[in-house]
Amino acid sequence: MSLSFTSCYTYTHTVGSGPQSNVQVKKMNHYLIYGLAPVSVSNPSEMAGGAQNYSVTITHTFVDGLLNAITWGIYSPTTTIVTK
Repeated sequence: MSLSFTSCYTYTHTVGSGPQSNVQVKKMNHYLIYGLAPVSVSNPSEMAGGAQNYSVTITHTFVDGLLNAITWGIYSPTTTIVTK
């Protein structure tokens, strides 16, 4: 059952030609009430540090899902991963 949830809530966007190396920058996004009210959201272009070619993946990690379950959806974090 847990393997069926591994691909849920994952979005990937490619900017320019895509990542040129395997350097990753991760940052958590903080939402309230099942993601309806953003508290602190990352900026992928700032995370890329001026790179012209990169990919952006927004996902729910295991820890994000655990925090969401523990708080019954009051706190719903996601994780942004920028690969340069």
